[in-house]
Amino acid sequence: QSWFRKGLEVPTTALMEIFWSKERILEVYLNIAEFGNGIFGVEAASHYYFKKSAKNLTQSEAALLAAVLPNPIIYKVNKPSALVRKKQSWIMRQMNGLGLNYLKEM
Repeated sequence: QSWFRKGLEVPTTALMEIFWSKERILEVYLNIAEFGNGIFGVEAASHYYFKKSAKNLTQSEAALLAAVLPNPIIYKVNKPSALVRKKQSWIMRQMNGLGLNYLKEM
């Protein structure tokens, strides 16, 4: 990223953290994040890769989508590298640590 863009992101991020909850920030990010070439948002990614709605993803599928962020062009959902699988496992451990109620709320 350019220094100009980084300069714009700092105050924007600060304002978001003041006015939005962490959950809202995560929700917005997941709705605009790129998950592949022309695939934007977790719902579109869920349908593209798993042929189902995001609300019906398994824990493993949800963790795999999260594992390719922030660079799904290099880290592929449909051809996950060992690094992506390692990140997926770490994310699943974090999810388990938060408990099943956390998954139901999201």
